[in-house]
Amino acid sequence: MIETPLAHLGDTSAAGPRTFAERRRARNMGITYLVLAVITAVFLTGHDGTAMFKLDDGRSFSLPAQTTAWVAVAMFSVLAGGALWRGYGKLTNAVLALVTVTLLMTFLSWSAAGTSFSLIGVLVSTVGYPTPIVIGAMSGIICERSGIVNIAIEGLLLNGAFMAVFIGSVTTFWIGVLAAMVTSALLAWLLAWLAIRFKVDQVIVGFFINFFVLGLTNFLSKRLFVEHQNWNYVGTLRPLKIWGLHSIPVIGPILFEQTVYVYVAWLLVFGLTWLLFRTRWGLRTRSVGEHPRAADTLGINVVRLRYRNVIIAGAIAGFGGSWFASNVGQFNQNMTGGRGFIALAVVIVGRWKPIGALCAALVFGLFDSLGNKLATLHTGIPSEFISMLPYLATVVVVCGFVGRSRGPKAAGQPYDSQ
Repeated sequence: MIETPLAHLGDTSAAGPRTFAERRRARNMGITYLVLAVITAVFLTGHDGTAMFKLDDGRSFSLPAQTTAWVAVAMFSVLAGGALWRGYGKLTNAVLALVTVTLLMTFLSWSAAGTSFSLIGVLVSTVGYPTPIVIGAMSGIICERSGIVNIAIEGLLLNGAFMAVFIGSVTTFWIGVLAAMVTSALLAWLLAWLAIRFKVDQVIVGFFINFFVLGLTNFLSKRLFVEHQNWNYVGTLRPLKIWGLHSIPVIGPILFEQTVYVYVAWLLVFGLTWLLFRTRWGLRTRSVGEHPRAADTLGINVVRLRYRNVIIAGAIAGFGGSWFASNVGQFNQNMTGGRGFIALAVVIVGRWKPIGALCAALVFGLFDSLGNKLATLHTGIPSEFISMLPYLATVVVVCGFVGRSRGPKAAGQPYDSQ
């Protein structure tokens, strides 16, 4: 019989042997699934009762807590065996997503056993809560793709929150937003000036701006807002329903009944994706961040492009900071709560791509929303652990992905234009 290349198209045994990295990942995933099966069997099978999950317009579904937990144990065990035996190849990420969703629903069934749980509320908050993180991450991506490490996102967000409240309270809210963008752009220019002109370490400059803004806003809030309380109040924004889309079952309330900040954040994500990978500006920005000497040789003004991009990124971060004003209505000291640093982690987990950063931010938003919801349930979990849940999840995700991520080569390196 004559062998032809077509003879093995349907033969899976003809596939080449797995690499060492693939075998190691399959082994690690198998061990992880086995550990999850043990944890689920030990801790999540002790609650009797049924958990009711509410959706929109009276829709709901129920899950028996104990049965759900044992089904999850069986599923994790089977998947662990498959991963240890052969692995799942291209289906690895799909299996991981299935395990994650199953574990989450099992935990929620255990937490809400015998009560009801507003699942639609959690999902709405999952999309809304990480908005400043998403916008801050877009600022960080623009800077690092340009070769500038922007540790100052936290300070830029905090400045945006303060200026939006202070200026917005004495004028109008949107003038306050404009002031937030302009002042954060000026702070970003300071970062670029010190890092590019004087070649100061970019990480040190970023931390300097963070501490400077933190101290300045604390001082001004005590000096101004204590005596003039009417200067510390702006109206909060109500959700904006997208006509025709908000009535879509389940998806409508989650995606199309949000504030204008959420819509702008998502437009930034997809707009920046198109700009970075489909336009001349994006090609030049990526070349400056990867190999500025080669870009300079081709006639690109590296210094000017970095200045411009960092200033634009600062304005974007200032807009993201004004979200706190629109959500809370007043300024509180250090109200950003480290979300600028979470945005930096999101940039790394998302591999310096806007859509990847969005997905990573939604993970933080999910655990942030769950933390707020679990605080109202009698789960027996200490409130301190619940409050640290979103940050712990971020650390776990970063530890799982940062080793396989590679940022722009020239990020953080000073450049001498010749």
